[in-house]
Amino acid sequence: MKSRWLRVLLPAVVVLVWLIGAAVGGPTFGRLEEVSSNDQASFLPASAESTEAGELQQRFSDSDAVPAVILAESDTAIEPQDLGPFEDLAARLGEVEGLEPPAAGAPAVAGPVPSEDGFAVQYIAFVSSDAELAEVVGELRTILDDDLPDGVTGYVTGPAGFANDLVGAFGGIDGILLGVALGAVFIILLAVYRSVVLPFLVLLTSVFALATSILLVFWLATLDVIQLSGQSQGILSILVIGAATDYALLLVARFREALMENETKWEAMRAAYRGSFEPILASGATVILGLLCLLFSDLNSNRSLGPIAAIGIAFSLAAALTLLPALLLLFGRVAFWPLLPRYDPESAAVVAPHHGRHAAATDAGPETGLERLKGLWRRVALLVGRRPRVLWIASLLILVAGALGLTQLQANGVPQSALILTPSNAVDGQEALARHFDAGSGSPVYVIAPDADQEAVLDVVSAQQGISDAALTADPGGAAVVEDGQVLISGTLEYQADSEQAEDVVRGLRTALDDAGGGNALVGGVTAVAIDTNDTALADLVKIIPIVLAVILVVLIILLRSVLAPVLLVASVALSYATALGVSAVVFNTVLGFEGADASVPLFGFVFLVALGVDYNIFLMTRVREESLRIGTRPGILRGLGVTGGVITSAGVVLAATFAALGVIPVLFLAQIAFIVAFGVLLDTVLVRSLLIPALAYDIGPRIWWPSKLGTVPSPR
Repeated sequence: MKSRWLRVLLPAVVVLVWLIGAAVGGPTFGRLEEVSSNDQASFLPASAESTEAGELQQRFSDSDAVPAVILAESDTAIEPQDLGPFEDLAARLGEVEGLEPPAAGAPAVAGPVPSEDGFAVQYIAFVSSDAELAEVVGELRTILDDDLPDGVTGYVTGPAGFANDLVGAFGGIDGILLGVALGAVFIILLAVYRSVVLPFLVLLTSVFALATSILLVFWLATLDVIQLSGQSQGILSILVIGAATDYALLLVARFREALMENETKWEAMRAAYRGSFEPILASGATVILGLLCLLFSDLNSNRSLGPIAAIGIAFSLAAALTLLPALLLLFGRVAFWPLLPRYDPESAAVVAPHHGRHAAATDAGPETGLERLKGLWRRVALLVGRRPRVLWIASLLILVAGALGLTQLQANGVPQSALILTPSNAVDGQEALARHFDAGSGSPVYVIAPDADQEAVLDVVSAQQGISDAALTADPGGAAVVEDGQVLISGTLEYQADSEQAEDVVRGLRTALDDAGGGNALVGGVTAVAIDTNDTALADLVKIIPIVLAVILVVLIILLRSVLAPVLLVASVALSYATALGVSAVVFNTVLGFEGADASVPLFGFVFLVALGVDYNIFLMTRVREESLRIGTRPGILRGLGVTGGVITSAGVVLAATFAALGVIPVLFLAQIAFIVAFGVLLDTVLVRSLLIPALAYDIGPRIWWPSKLGTVPSPR
């Protein structure tokens, strides 16, 4: 009696603990925006030139206000005598609460400044750092819509306009993204298991893992231990749902299999847990360690994403190994209703261990190990057993062909105007600004130089091709403002501040200053931040990829007690990543028409694909090793493929679907990550794990386990 009550009470207590954690953490989900920042400048390391320039630049101003460029574009020429209404508009705009004058006694909104062609006027305003940006920009745009005459279109662009529209694009993360991801997972689980109850148990595991992980992330961000952004917030949700579901599916598959081999649900769970604990733990540890390798990044955005995502995976792992087993024990066979797994003594007999520590299976043939298996994965396993060399060579050639698309990859950053994939007033305003003014208006180049070199540096900045004018920051009397022996020079770019041409101008300016002996001068501003961000991201890619591969290789060697198999697995996922990135580059350029890719996209794609992609190889090869110990290597490979094929493919489809859900957020970076990871996971699941790895391992035979003793046991074809 005591044992029966304990068996009911223990899982109930586990579920209750998770329920309390989710109840506390769930409401925090809507508060993440309070501790989230999408300011690109804050992502840079302190050592970047633009970061140093930005910190010094703040000495020349008592304000952290964000500049907004307000533009009124007319269909007909605006004559000087027609400027009266536009002057009244400046006063009306200046009444918006949340704007602050650039200096004491100055108007809150400067302008109007007519364009040389007479078809537009420009205003400059500054949004206080204490104000709600969305409210201020929204009110400015409302005034423009209401007060501008017919034939005149108003825009709010510049840093404030772009920041507002980018935050708006991330606005769907809380609800839409989570709803789409959970809906996709539910439909897939319903189709795979044809069970009404099981999808809810798996989704409950994922949601509880997400809710509790968000609670920890929120408080760490509140304490400034980590830096949270909109993109890391979205990736966290997707990672937790996808990873928790993957781990859950492996346990569910082993539990269902064990229910047919054991009479009681407790015996079945004991067998399922014993068979799935090691691969689930190893998979989670691999992903966590891979993500933590981002701590080696010099970009704050990358470095902060590492622990944020690792926290999510840790909670996914904990939920899959504690909450889900408790739920399955409470429901038992009913979890699979209406297709209840029945105890079958013959199934138990089939999986009974072969006598001897390492079975040689001397009578092995292509069908050995596939007893009682049927359907698609039996046929795939038979194909691997009959044509292994043809299959792995053909698979390898397909992957290499796809990887050739890497030559089309343009991951050197994109203009800020290309980041938002939906209509944006700021983007349209920037294009209108470029038609009538210097496109860099509102986002100048800033140069911090020693006071003694001010004239020489000003001459270099003024002479730089692509800068229309340059001036020293001066006091009301016209004298240069000097702070700690430094002066501030601003230059207006002729090109849009986030364009490739503007970046060439700033790079050229830095070179010219060095050549002229102005090596102590620092160049900052929006364009310089973009340059330093892209350069740092590319350097991170070269540095972090070898670290991630080395970490994963060590984990696999420990797990599989082999060297050759882990090396082949790591090489396969690396090649799969190259193929996914190559195909994605072609799709981005020729099908979707993207202007390029963010410089961090290849690194994020690599970490997610390699760390998550190796999960499926871990699921496969741990089962293959288990079966190889029982029936021999080659039969073990076929049986391992046959019994894991369905669950691993389902897990891959679920993970691909959850990452594809990132595409509902209209931000270029997330859309590209969504495609790369979704396509890469499907490629890895369908081709690499189903054909390449099993066929290659079958062709190599027992030597795949070198140098372990299992590699010395013969396994005939």
